[in-house]
Amino acid sequence: MTRETPVGLCFGDEELEGVLVARRDSARRPGVILFPTVMGVADLELGFARQLVHLGYTGFVADLFGKQFRGAARDIMTEEMKRLRSDRANLRERLLAVLESARAQDAIEADRIVAIGYCFGGGCALDLARSGADIAGVASFHGLLDPPGLPPQPIKAKVLVFHGWDDPLAPPEAAVALGHELTAAGADWQLHAYGYVAHGFTNPGASGATPGVVYNELAAERSWTSLINFLEEIFG
Repeated sequence: MTRETPVGLCFGDEELEGVLVARRDSARRPGVILFPTVMGVADLELGFARQLVHLGYTGFVADLFGKQFRGAARDIMTEEMKRLRSDRANLRERLLAVLESARAQDAIEADRIVAIGYCFGGGCALDLARSGADIAGVASFHGLLDPPGLPPQPIKAKVLVFHGWDDPLAPPEAAVALGHELTAAGADWQLHAYGYVAHGFTNPGASGATPGVVYNELAAERSWTSLINFLEEIFG
């Protein structure tokens, strides 16, 4: 049995509200932070978090936009994403604040945390690693790959990137550039690129929402299986 608990976080004058997804007992477990797509906290990420709980982890679905945007229309959320990405230094501080909020949860082992993300959230997971944060690993699913333009830091986290080769938001040259960037930062990194796969491939409701965004069942299954292996490698 799982419990889902709202977790408030004040960032500047903004009120964020993530969701802790954990077993009902009081045991601490390795934590997985989930950074959502442009749509913010939604059933997609909550569903992934519930699956992770059944695998023995505690999920923490992060709110990066603010609780007032929960369930807002796509055009509103797109503008909010642009706002956050227009100041990558501030976005980095927001991500670090979320990390500290996750560390403070009784259901999470503070020194055993991985961050994963989807689309916009995948880029956020990479930005958290780029900050030099002391976490075990990050995984990006069809994430935005462009660097933040900030002074590079040594990357402590293991990095796993799941990428659709036909993703119009992250063309092949962006994936190659990311590999060079991660190598220069000393990261332990992997890139899993899926042929004939576009953006948003893990989301069954993605097809048709935006051009170039297409669910791909096989890529979704392959990436999830690889994530499980990644977590087992890190947490033992």
